[in-house]
Amino acid sequence: MDFAQFKDRVRKDFRLDLQSYKETQLRRRMDAFLARHRLNDYGVLFQLLRDDRAVYEAFLDHMTINVSEFFRDPARFKELEGAILPDLLRAKSRLNIWSAACANGAEPYSVAIILEDLAPARRHRLEATDIDKNILAKAQQGKYAADAVRNVDARRLARYFTRENGSYVLKEDIRRKVSFHRHDLLTEPFIRDCDLILCRNVTIYFTREAQDRLNRQFAAALSPGGVLFIGGSEMIFNYQELGLDKVSTCFYRKLEHRGAGR
Repeated sequence: MDFAQFKDRVRKDFRLDLQSYKETQLRRRMDAFLARHRLNDYGVLFQLLRDDRAVYEAFLDHMTINVSEFFRDPARFKELEGAILPDLLRAKSRLNIWSAACANGAEPYSVAIILEDLAPARRHRLEATDIDKNILAKAQQGKYAADAVRNVDARRLARYFTRENGSYVLKEDIRRKVSFHRHDLLTEPFIRDCDLILCRNVTIYFTREAQDRLNRQFAAALSPGGVLFIGGSEMIFNYQELGLDKVSTCFYRKLEHRGAGR
């Protein structure tokens, strides 16, 4: 089984779309996984993925990018806290927020902390999704190493975290504000009517065609006036075509007078 056949079989049997990943990066990660498991044949790997759930979970964990930290890119999160969320809160009393490809949960928890500071009496819907069930289980635990909270100021560390054996554990009242579940951005329907969508530093690993498709779906998933928050290394060149307005670096707002991406 060659590489192209392997990708096709994985898509058909596991509904995992490896075709949408950039070829060079995908091959590099695949070769590393084969070497780690001392395999030299894609056919043998495919059979292992079918027969051994642990190998399949390890494969998913290896192929996805599970790097995140609280308030990653602090300048952008300051803008989220100082301008974007206050505007959304003035327009609606209850926000529908989706953190897509959330990895270890630091991103949606960062939003939950900001909302608790800005509007502590309000209840919002904050959903966080990722393709990797293992990382979602870790996210639900809310336990982090020191480097993950390096951008959290002393006041918030004291208020929202406890120390346990050198780790920082998010307090339960914040953990309860985020709902985690598995979702594959490339193959499954999107959450709809979102006031804020965060998908940061993810689409850079996909082909241009996959990026365009996802951006169109994100635009369609936003409610009028809703905001898409992307990573600092990402850019949506055709945002006007999608019915979006570029608010500033990383932030795009859905125009209220027309639909997008339909």
